[in-house]
Amino acid sequence: MPSQVVEILSAQELRRTLTRMTTQVIEKARDLSKLGLVGIHTKGFPLAQLMARQIESLEQVEVPVGALDITFYRDDLDRIGLRTPAKTDIPFDVSGKTIVLVDDVIYKGRTVRAALNAVIEYGRPEAIWLAVLVDRGHRELPIHPDFTGKQLPTAKEEQVRVYLQNIDGRDAVELIKS
Repeated sequence: MPSQVVEILSAQELRRTLTRMTTQVIEKARDLSKLGLVGIHTKGFPLAQLMARQIESLEQVEVPVGALDITFYRDDLDRIGLRTPAKTDIPFDVSGKTIVLVDDVIYKGRTVRAALNAVIEYGRPEAIWLAVLVDRGHRELPIHPDFTGKQLPTAKEEQVRVYLQNIDGRDAVELIKS
C-alpha cells in the first residue's frame, strides 16, 4: 500500500508559525543582546537563521546564529547508522548567553539530549531554551520544548517531513502515513 501524504503546514502557515515562535522568544528574553540561536543540523540551522532575521526585522537587534552537528553525541548511532557529520560552527561565546536550540521536529528527545551535551562543551550558557517547529510526541526522555510551532500527535510508524525553500525548493510540513 502506497504512503499517504498530508500537508500539515503550507508555506504561508509555516511562515506564520515561525513568526509566532520568534515573537514568543523575543517576549521571553530579557536582554536580546545576550541571546544566541543554535540550529541543529540539518533543518534546525536554516530555521534558526530565519528566526534571527525576523528578530532583526522586528527589534533591530542582530542575534548571532550557530550550527550544531550532534552526530558524535548521539547514543543511538548503532540503530540509526553512521552518517557523515556536518560542520559545527558556533561563531560566538555561549558562556553567559541564553541559547535557543532550534530544531525542526522533536520526537523521542534523543537529538535534543545530544545537542545539550554538545552545547555545554562550548561553554556555560546562562540558560538553554528549545524551539521546535513540530512536536510529534512519543518522548523517551524528559525533554519538553519551550517554544513549539505545532503539536502533532502521530503514530510511531508515521513520519513528519519539513521542507524549506533554501534547501528543498519549497516551504511545507507534511505527514507521511505508511
